[in-house]
Formats: sequence, C-alpha cells, structure tokens
Amino acid sequence: MTARIDQFATAPDLMKSMLAMEETITASGLERSLIELVKLRASQINHCAFCIHMHTQDARANGESDTRMHLLHAWQESTLFTPRERAALSWTECLTEVASRGAPDSAYATLAAQFDPREQVAVTLLITTINAWNRLAIGFAIPHPVDQEAATA
Repeated sequence: MTARIDQFATAPDLMKSMLAMEETITASGLERSLIELVKLRASQINHCAFCIHMHTQDARANGESDTRMHLLHAWQESTLFTPRERAALSWTECLTEVASRGAPDSAYATLAAQFDPREQVAVTLLITTINAWNRLAIGFAIPHPVDQEAATA
C-alpha cells in the first residue's frame, strides 16, 4: 500500500487539533488500559490496519495481555473484561457503527452505570477521536509498519 499523502506534512496546522484531542483524552483520568481497548476495538470494527497495529503494540506496552487482545472481537462472550470495560466496549461499538446501530438507551444506561457524567464525555470523545484517526489512516492509505517493512525489503 502506498500512502496517498502525509497529513502531518501536508497540513500540520490542521492536525494540531487531533493531537490536542489525544492529549486531552490521555489526561482525562480514564484508565490507560481502557483507552487502548477502546482504540483497538474501534480500529478492528473500522478495519484500520495501521491503528490495529499501533494500538496492539501500545496496549501490550501498557501491560495488556495477548489473551485479552485476542478475545477483544468476542468480548461479549468472555469473562476476562470488567463491567466497566464491557460498558465502554458496548458504547464503542454503538458509536462506531452509529449509522446502523444508533445509540440505544440500553447501551447508554450500561455506560452510565459504570462511568460518572464527566467520564461519559471522556469515553465518548475517546471513541470519536479514534474513529477520526481511523478515517485519516484509511482515507490517506497510511501503511502499517509491517507493510512499510515489506515495501523496503
């Protein structure tokens, strides 16, 4: 895969807002493990190879187990995810697939049972931001590192 453009080189002024959102989410108080699970799950849904690769590496570096990452596609059938993680993953799936799923009251009630109102905003911004990153990576055909290594070999 050949990248179409480098958004950072092409429009660094525009990309500042995306980087600021990342800093805001990191400083939001949400657990780092939760942030990486949400990013990874949304990236899986969106089929964003670049982001799946990045967030698998980031999650592992932050102590996430390979077992949980392998089961993330089937989190609903696994007992390895906490109620708080399950609420965030459910909300992630709803908002990532909002055109077909909407944001049902039942998913919101599950979220609200696990996250205070400020955290609900933080989780929703986290989901919004990773979906934007996925669209940038997919839209501009950003190759993931394994593709980049293969192209130079």
